[in-house]
Amino acid sequence: MTEYIMSLDQGTSSSRAILYTLAGEVVASAQHMFDMTFPHDGWVEQDPEVLWQTTLASGRDAIARAGIQADQIACIGITNQRETTLLWDSASGECLYNAIVWQDRRTAAACEQIRQTHIGDRSAADVFRQVTGLVVDPYFSGTKLAWLLDNVPDARARAQKSGTTLRFGTVDTFLIDRLTKGEVHATDATNASRTALFDIHQQRWSEQMLDLLNIPGSILPQVRDCAGSFGNADPAWFGAPIPITGVAGDQQAALVGQACFAPGMSKSTYGTGCFVMTNTGANAIASNNQLLTTIAYQLGGQATYALEGSLFVAGVAIKWLRDQLGLIDDVRETQAAFDRTGGDSGGVCLVPGFTGLGAPHWNPDARGVLSGLTLDSTRDQVITAFLQGIVYQSEELLTAMAGDGAAVARLRVDGGMVVNDALCQYLADILNVVVERPVDVETTALGAALLAGVGHGIYRDLEHASGSWRLEQSFESSMSEAIRSQRKAQFARATRQANLL
Repeated sequence: MTEYIMSLDQGTSSSRAILYTLAGEVVASAQHMFDMTFPHDGWVEQDPEVLWQTTLASGRDAIARAGIQADQIACIGITNQRETTLLWDSASGECLYNAIVWQDRRTAAACEQIRQTHIGDRSAADVFRQVTGLVVDPYFSGTKLAWLLDNVPDARARAQKSGTTLRFGTVDTFLIDRLTKGEVHATDATNASRTALFDIHQQRWSEQMLDLLNIPGSILPQVRDCAGSFGNADPAWFGAPIPITGVAGDQQAALVGQACFAPGMSKSTYGTGCFVMTNTGANAIASNNQLLTTIAYQLGGQATYALEGSLFVAGVAIKWLRDQLGLIDDVRETQAAFDRTGGDSGGVCLVPGFTGLGAPHWNPDARGVLSGLTLDSTRDQVITAFLQGIVYQSEELLTAMAGDGAAVARLRVDGGMVVNDALCQYLADILNVVVERPVDVETTALGAALLAGVGHGIYRDLEHASGSWRLEQSFESSMSEAIRSQRKAQFARATRQANLL
């Protein structure tokens, strides 16, 4: 009898597996961390074999810790870091180059060239946004794939050959390929919608975008619903053939895990980066404020849409404080530092533009700014400023959403950073909304498990699947409008500096 669902959560800094009961309760988990490489300024890469091996090891470890047999697992859900781009040979299974991570900015010049291009009498950037819902930016997979084809020896020639064995995929596609031993080359609609190659309105690969970026469609995966069949994990990996029945990019999976199924419901995930997403239902809102229009999930061929604001740096800034500056030994020290300052950074302000600025600025050339330092500035104030910088950027996103007609009054938060009460309270103070933290803050993995359950027929629909969501604590603003306005203005000044770098 099958009693469990396994979620494989392949993220930017770790791979994790969580086993859930059919009621959504965690049974066991395992996690393996890894590092990225930075070959040049703005370049961010990962070893594809490390992504695969850490995912496989996490799944095996979780099964061992649960003390169960693989044939007790009903199905697998996959969620993944989005936009990260891989190119491999299906005959050998070997990747032609490292995975180019979503944070990578090497295609900034190519993106600028696209902005100067026209398609008919319209600017390419306008067509790009209308078709894909995205802005022209190195963040997305399309220009990364074009770079691989142009810079890896023989890659483009091989891709254009009849019967080519080259395959492109985001991390979900790569894992599905490995798990099924090459039997399935597929992605889901949420991951496809982040490639800048997908028409989010027609739910198919866009010939216009493929022509614009000079990418042969033959190397692209098949696009499927988020819940349904993606083949079986070969028994060699976990000890039994297990159906893969749910797939979604990490932020969309978190939206599902947070049970944000009604238009207007919003979540914000604080992991390596920060991502705010608001469900807009069947309406694909075209943003006037530099937000992204994306597919939240697709079931039965019907897309549900969302507005999203993406910040490239959140938890990775705290990791930088620890690993590069040595100001902390453990990320948990950030709450103690914040508590000691009472949330007052003494005028110290951080704009975490380490890899450029995402929404609503979309400036790949911006860099981080630490300002307001005096001889009286303390370690605790600098740490506080790092946490606050992430909050201020979140506020920019919510302001942009309100400008697009998707105002947020209640925000559900998740991710590793939100176990910090000080961060959640400051979010409520600066955003001036109710912040809700669930009992299970790892909602990305949970969302993948719920989609897998729907795809396997365990749950009749997402509403049925989401009954396990429970509130742990809510936070409400206790800050005066005068202080809120003063601090937001200080951050705005620092952001103008970052955009000038």
